[in-house]
Amino acid sequence: MTDRAKFRSFQESTAQDWKVIAGEFQAFSKGLADRVLHHLSLLRGDFGGFPIDRLDHSLQTATLALRDGRDEAYVCCALLHDIGDTLGTFNHPDIAAAVLKPFVSEADHWMVQNHGIFQGYYFFHHLGMDRDMREQFVGNPHYDRTAEFCELYDSPAFDPKAETLPLSEFEPMVRRLFQHPVNSIYKKTASMAEV
Repeated sequence: MTDRAKFRSFQESTAQDWKVIAGEFQAFSKGLADRVLHHLSLLRGDFGGFPIDRLDHSLQTATLALRDGRDEAYVCCALLHDIGDTLGTFNHPDIAAAVLKPFVSEADHWMVQNHGIFQGYYFFHHLGMDRDMREQFVGNPHYDRTAEFCELYDSPAFDPKAETLPLSEFEPMVRRLFQHPVNSIYKKTASMAEV
């Protein structure tokens, strides 16, 4: 970085300041996929009592979705659905959904954001919780999609013997997904990076 903005508060900022910041934003945003992949790799070795570590669970979930012919955005959602485990111990779906929101459809975003409640159908009763908590969303247009995600991909992805494609298989998809935001207040600024 060769130049910096000169203000001490946003109220003092000038168009020149924001030109400098926008230039830095362009460069920084190009590294998003690298940062996401690095953060995902932090799940390696984190078993949390599960039969496989959280990275392998994520890879298995994505492998199942890929093998089932889901589109790239969906497969990326499957891969990244638990990326929030490291920072959002009590709300990991919200973290993953926030990271993905600018890049995926409303349906995919909703699915990731609510998968924790829907996944609970399979185990909440073992913890003294209401396994039917997901029923609060009956009638939501994304209910069936999210229930299906949990049933077909998230829930069965804890098998130490199951096919688990390596992260390198998904890297190109992640890089393509994070190149172009579709829903962001900064979309115009991000697309200027391509000019």
